[in-house]
Amino acid sequence: MRRENQSSVSEFLLLGLPIQPEQQGMFYTLFLAMYLTTVLGNLLIILLIRLDSHLHTPMYFFLSHLALTDICFSSVTAPKMLMNMLMQTQSISYTGCISQAYFFLLFADLDSFLLTSMAYDRYVAICHPLHYSRIMSQNLCFLLVVVSWVLSSFNALLHTLLLTHLSFLRDHTLHHFFCDLSALLKLSSSDTTINQLAILIVGSVVITLPFICILVSYGHIGATILRRPSIKGICKALSTCGSHLSVVSLYYGTIIALYFVPSSDSTNDKDVIVSMLYCLVTPMMNPFIYSLRNRDMKGALRNILSRRTISMW
Repeated sequence: MRRENQSSVSEFLLLGLPIQPEQQGMFYTLFLAMYLTTVLGNLLIILLIRLDSHLHTPMYFFLSHLALTDICFSSVTAPKMLMNMLMQTQSISYTGCISQAYFFLLFADLDSFLLTSMAYDRYVAICHPLHYSRIMSQNLCFLLVVVSWVLSSFNALLHTLLLTHLSFLRDHTLHHFFCDLSALLKLSSSDTTINQLAILIVGSVVITLPFICILVSYGHIGATILRRPSIKGICKALSTCGSHLSVVSLYYGTIIALYFVPSSDSTNDKDVIVSMLYCLVTPMMNPFIYSLRNRDMKGALRNILSRRTISMW
């Protein structure tokens, strides 16, 4: 059966954000500035880590991959949303919609696994400092990143393949600014039991399990600090974990608000707004969090700027 016959739609209509027409220009400028800040800020993090040898450590290795993932994650939804706002169009092709859903799931899951790897790195650094170099070897770091990609790709591919078997006969209007999986399932005229079951089972692996691992890691870190309480130890722990904890809180806070806090059936505005925070605000905040709260990153930036100033003279 051809894809056109199975889905019965060649495109979807994205209603976008709940914004008044007279406010489109202002919000377009705001979202464009946020997207450019996300891309440039995360590129700066990658550049600093590449150029400063002091940042060639497991923590910053994971951070560079997180920054790259955040660029890709925001680029899945933001450019299409901005183009629709600028051109006053709402359509997205069926293929484009399915592709957008795949890459959104891929990079969202990858974010989750990378944050878990960073939490494990902090756990080893604080709870087993004498064995840190041996445990957090280069091979282990590469392995964690590869496994993160494999699991994220598998989950995204599974949901996408299940999605392609659904029919969309009744309507093709999505009350969203991108092709969100849950919005597509609500729109489908097919039985989505298998899709919902896959979300429940696989979602617990790629979202819930990593979150539990992060909580366990920081539970051990807290217990280690409390066994040897000192102002110096607490300050050191906050300096090494503060940035990561802030990102974790922002990332999982929006996920909980989006998927675990029930919303009214009569409106999707809350889900759309929280999705905007999740897709654009969270990736944008990561560079600010890691640059403003991290002395190593600020030191690396000062060193590169001073080197550039000296070379100009």
